[in-house]
Amino acid sequence: MLDAVNAFIAEYGALLAEGTWSTIVMVLVPTAISYAIGLVLGVVLYLTAPGSLRPAPVLNAVLGWIVNILRSFPFIVLMVFIIPFTRLIMGTGSGILGTIPPLVLSASPFIARMVEQSLAEVPRESVEAVEACGASVPRIVFSALLPEALPSIVRGVAVVLISVLGYTAMAGAIGAGGLGDIAVRYGYYRRVEEVMWVAVIILIVIVQVIQSVCDLAARKVDHRSASVVKAASKRAANRERAAIKR
Repeated sequence: MLDAVNAFIAEYGALLAEGTWSTIVMVLVPTAISYAIGLVLGVVLYLTAPGSLRPAPVLNAVLGWIVNILRSFPFIVLMVFIIPFTRLIMGTGSGILGTIPPLVLSASPFIARMVEQSLAEVPRESVEAVEACGASVPRIVFSALLPEALPSIVRGVAVVLISVLGYTAMAGAIGAGGLGDIAVRYGYYRRVEEVMWVAVIILIVIVQVIQSVCDLAARKVDHRSASVVKAASKRAANRERAAIKR
C-alpha cells in the first residue's frame, strides 16, 4: 500500500500540486478584482434605487440592465465570447491570464447584487441616525451602511469564492489548467480514476476551508450577534437572581 502511494505521488504529485496552485490563483485573483468592482456597483445600485438616499431611476435602470445581461451569460459561453477582448487586454486568450477577464465579468455582477441586497437589509433606523447628524452620503455609506452590512457581505464571500472555484473547472477548455481540468482530463479521457478522486478530494478540502474561514470572519465582524448574545446572557442572569431571591 505504501509503495503504491509513493509511486502515485512520484508520478502525479507535481501535477496535482501545480493544479492546486493554479486553482487557488484563478479563484483568489479574479475574486479580489471582482469585489473591488462589485462593491462599488452594489453601493451605487442601492443608493440610486427608488426611495433610497440618492434616487436616480435612469442610472439605476441602466446599471441594473448591464448587471442582468452579464449575469445571464453561462460562464463557458461568456469565456469563449470575449476571447478577442481577453487577448486585447491580457495579451493571451488562454492559460491563467486568459481566465481573469471572464471570471471578473461573471463574478462582478453577482457580487453587485449580493452587496445591494446586504445593504437593503440594514435597518433604516441606523441610516436615519447618521443622516440626522448631517452626515454626507459617503459618510453614511462608510459609517452606517457598510459596517452594518459587513457580516452579510463577508458570508457572501464564501458563496462567490465557491462559485468561482466551480468556474475554474470550465476554464480548462481554454487551457487554464487547475484541479477541475486535471479531474476531467485524467478521470474522463484517460480513465486514471485515482487522479480524479484525489483532485476531487482536494477541491472538497478547499471548499471546506473557504466556508470555515468566511464563517469565522463573519462571526468576528458581527457586533450585532455579540450584543444579542450579551443581552440574552444578562437577561438569563437577571432571571436566575430573581428566582434565587424568591
